[in-house]
Amino acid sequence: MVAIISYSPLWKTLESKSISQYYLLQHGLDNRVLDSLKHNRNITALTLEKICNIVGCTPNDVIEFIKEE
Repeated sequence: MVAIISYSPLWKTLESKSISQYYLLQHGLDNRVLDSLKHNRNITALTLEKICNIVGCTPNDVIEFIKEE
């Protein structure tokens, strides 16, 4: 069984709060992190915390694990 990380909840959260990717960049995320999010690559817990603080959400609003068997 393999768990795949998905950031699809983040994109839904941003849309529901009318927050743009540019807003994230203006508030401390860099282009590399944004690229990692777009391609479902790993990010650090510190980065996850930063995203939650910027957006005003919880980790469940940013990331989900999809189990493949």
